[in-house]
Amino acid sequence: MKDLAGIFAFTVLVASIPFATDSGVILNFVMMALYAALLAQAWNILGGFGGQFSFGHALFFGTGAYLQAIAQLHGGLNAWLALALAVTGSAAVGVFVGALTFRYGLKGSYFALVTLAFAEVFRILALSVPFTGAGVGLMLPLQESFANMQFGSRKGYVHLVLGFVTAALLVSWWLKNSRFGAYLQAVRDNEDAARAIGVNPFGVKLGAIALSGGFMGAGGAFYVQVFQYIDPGIAYGPATSVEALVAAIVGGMGTLWGPVLGALVLHVLADLTRNLFGQLPGINMVIYGVVLVLIVMFVPRGIAGLGTTAKALWKKAGDRRG
Repeated sequence: MKDLAGIFAFTVLVASIPFATDSGVILNFVMMALYAALLAQAWNILGGFGGQFSFGHALFFGTGAYLQAIAQLHGGLNAWLALALAVTGSAAVGVFVGALTFRYGLKGSYFALVTLAFAEVFRILALSVPFTGAGVGLMLPLQESFANMQFGSRKGYVHLVLGFVTAALLVSWWLKNSRFGAYLQAVRDNEDAARAIGVNPFGVKLGAIALSGGFMGAGGAFYVQVFQYIDPGIAYGPATSVEALVAAIVGGMGTLWGPVLGALVLHVLADLTRNLFGQLPGINMVIYGVVLVLIVMFVPRGIAGLGTTAKALWKKAGDRRG
């Protein structure tokens, strides 16, 4: 219940920010930090709780983004119905990829490389077919209204992405406390032992990749609604995958609040480096890499596990003194 109370308090606190300020800078920071947290939470469901590292989560992001745009431009669907299609379609792609990879026992680096390959295949397809706009991409017309999921200020987008983040937090809480979550973590820790006690690893991992893909697709749909443009490089490029996995690892994999903390820290660092070294392209990726190396070396449990890591170091130091 403490976790649920924390989720409720977090949601209320962040939801109150748009009512407390009209600053575009603050609202944009909050919106983009929440967006990064959503991507990290999506990755964490599969990579943190399930132990299935993915280097190609942009596959689900891009699918959600393109489905959101295509459904509105070519299908004439309302933006909210397009959102449902984007989430469902991304989850379905997750099931497709999982069925191909988990059926043949791919895991570890093999699974990571396969997801990266799928993202690249989808990028090439998006460059080749006309209904995605090919290399030009797709642009949504500006029609500000709640019905079109286009808001006159960042306030509406903050509340929208906050809804996604809260839903992902509730799913993470469920994974921590449910039978399915226990099965998933058992498969992560020792797949053979889990199978020996009656767990179906294939079905459990398939469910996890569907959930992960669905939330990542929601992130892609949100991106399209905010920036009203998508192209193959943005949709399926490696930057999105890197942002999602680094934030989850830095914050703490397999934890409730780790992805949120990691996204916040990395977003603050990205803004600082952009202001200090804006003339150097790609510097934010360098900072991400340095932070990731430092976290892995000195805080392997991530920011969320700082307390546990400190206790372990203190105990080790005490044993040496004894």
